[in-house]
Amino acid sequence: MDASPARTLRTAAALGSCCLALVSGCSPFDDDAAVDASAARAAQVAAVPLGARDLQNQYQKVIKDVLPSVVQIQASSDLGSGVVYDGNGHIVTNAHVVGNEKKFKVTTANTEEPLTATLVYSYPQQDLAVIRLDRIPDGLKAATFGDTEKVQVGQITLAMGSPLGLSSSVTEGIVSATGRTVSENAAGGGTGATIPNMVQTSAAINPGNSGGALVNLDGQVIGIPTLAASDPDLGGSAAPGIGFAIPGSMVTTVADQIIKQGKVTDSGRAALGIAGRTVVDVNYQPAGVAVVTVKRGDAADKAGIRPGDIITKVGADDITTITSLAESLASDRPGEKTTVTYSRDGVGKTVDVTLGEQ
Repeated sequence: MDASPARTLRTAAALGSCCLALVSGCSPFDDDAAVDASAARAAQVAAVPLGARDLQNQYQKVIKDVLPSVVQIQASSDLGSGVVYDGNGHIVTNAHVVGNEKKFKVTTANTEEPLTATLVYSYPQQDLAVIRLDRIPDGLKAATFGDTEKVQVGQITLAMGSPLGLSSSVTEGIVSATGRTVSENAAGGGTGATIPNMVQTSAAINPGNSGGALVNLDGQVIGIPTLAASDPDLGGSAAPGIGFAIPGSMVTTVADQIIKQGKVTDSGRAALGIAGRTVVDVNYQPAGVAVVTVKRGDAADKAGIRPGDIITKVGADDITTITSLAESLASDRPGEKTTVTYSRDGVGKTVDVTLGEQ
């Protein structure tokens, strides 16, 4: 016999009460299961703020570990930052921070009074320089430099330095892009250099940050903050959230040569004479360097490489990113010969190239 509407409603109400009891952890059928479920839910709720605290703790750990390796550099007419490179008192910074001067005052994390330092060598073509402390203070701590190839868009970054003279300042952002080629404005305080393969970051870069440290959450220096983008529509003032850093691999290439040889003998600036960009495959993985422009009369032009070609190999080195292309060329010198493998309209080609100079 069919149930009456009233009985159906009463049954539904009873089931609803039972479901409510189950949801609220009050099931009369399994008290232990209810307790376990309640504990699991509590743990899940607690996990959200714990994640935020973990991230905050990591920020603070990185700052505690790396900030002592970042110094303030005072020239007679300029103020900037630097990064302790080794235990022998070498500090790497931007060439535009040291300018044409030979002597500097340096304030480290462990000294109240400025120390004196002397220029080792300045390399304006890459806007890098190395100075050396005349006296090495106790507790001087060298920074650790990271692998540029592992830098990825979206990574959290911290910029450390002395913006506007505020020493030991930290700003936070992400890696916004890699492989940028940026030309400095000599009239705006830069060296006028065109610097390839820079790391773009949203971390605030202000005057005084130059020469400091762009750091990942592993506590590794992945770049030297060098300049901020300017907006011509705002009278040339800095564009918020668009800063650039010289990649760590280029910093170590140049600094190692300066320290060991007193100058740059192999800058890594052998060039194909192209402007390029990293391209990705169907799985969004780096797959080569697309040629955007070719400089007339330079290496690529003479070899028949054209805009739109995708470079996948230089010599024996696989090329997947603009970074890998720059690092491959860093081991070569202008005038040397190599082979370049590229694809054009899906057809692979290999040509001999005599490298030019950047």
